[in-house]
Amino acid sequence: MKILVGMSGGVDSSVAALLLKQEGHEVIGATMSIWDNNDTFRRLTGKGCFSPHDEDISQAENICTQLGIKHLLIDCTQEYRQAVLNNFRSEYAAGRTPNPCVVCNSRIKFNVLPQAARNRGVVFDKFATGHYAGLRFNADSGLYQILRAADAKKDQSYFLYRLTQEQLAQILLPLGGKTKAEIRELAAKAGLQVAAKPDSQDFYTGELNDILCFAPRSGNFVTKNGKILGTHNGYWNFTIGQRRGLGLSADRPLYVIGINKEKNEVIVGYAEEGLHRELTASDWIWQIPEPRQSFHCRAKIRSSQPPVTVEVFPLDDDRCRVTFAVPQSAVAPGQSVVLYDDNAILGGGIIE
Repeated sequence: MKILVGMSGGVDSSVAALLLKQEGHEVIGATMSIWDNNDTFRRLTGKGCFSPHDEDISQAENICTQLGIKHLLIDCTQEYRQAVLNNFRSEYAAGRTPNPCVVCNSRIKFNVLPQAARNRGVVFDKFATGHYAGLRFNADSGLYQILRAADAKKDQSYFLYRLTQEQLAQILLPLGGKTKAEIRELAAKAGLQVAAKPDSQDFYTGELNDILCFAPRSGNFVTKNGKILGTHNGYWNFTIGQRRGLGLSADRPLYVIGINKEKNEVIVGYAEEGLHRELTASDWIWQIPEPRQSFHCRAKIRSSQPPVTVEVFPLDDDRCRVTFAVPQSAVAPGQSVVLYDDNAILGGGIIE
């Protein structure tokens, strides 16, 4: 089989290409360029997914040379700006907390990148990445499902839930059954120079407003009862569940429990005040036949969270209400709720 592998210059995608080559496939490496050399993106404190990547590109090229495979560099800067950065700005402006990795995977990595390769005349049967997740075809439903990875600490299934059935039918995820330690060991045995390369730290490691470019606007920290506790420079600098960086003194730690963009208010409270028994989510993507009746399963409202028990109630207009068996904190509009049955994704939506 001819397989195009999305290569970031890191150890995971490099080993994905290595494994597929060892299996006898004809492998081609493809690296997407997304960094915008904009003067506002200048206050970086570390290495994130969105950061200068000349070194990463060079390492991806070197790995492909070492593996004896062709390497392509594909400029996705404009598409990334429109799909990811513009969405990031508009969501924060609306008082919501977006997940840029979810958007990037569905619209750029598994869409723009392979399509751009095809537009350049590259012929391949499957597109593969180094994500820690699995994939299966459910013969009973006739649908593909993303699976949680064997390495629970590295599992990235949450970030892939918005891939369409058309996309899932065209991909391979060769690292789903392996641990990070195993991947580094394979890289070291193969003599890959990235065997010990650190993982990317986050989406972006600079100041948030480097991307948002919003002018400071004075607003108030308030309690649920409207009591003013202090001031801030804009609601967009805060997210639901945030504790650090508030600059407020109280007898117990305070958390962001709400945002009122119309009044430019950040609502704060004690931990128990931020607990929710339910949420409503929209814009659902299903990896099972779309349900018509309520059902029980498990769910995650952030990638690092172990799945928790929930009941799901389908509503009108592509919406669902999700109730928690145990109340949850940091339920942030704009983030995703992803449903699981054992290790398989059932579907997911955007929290309203």
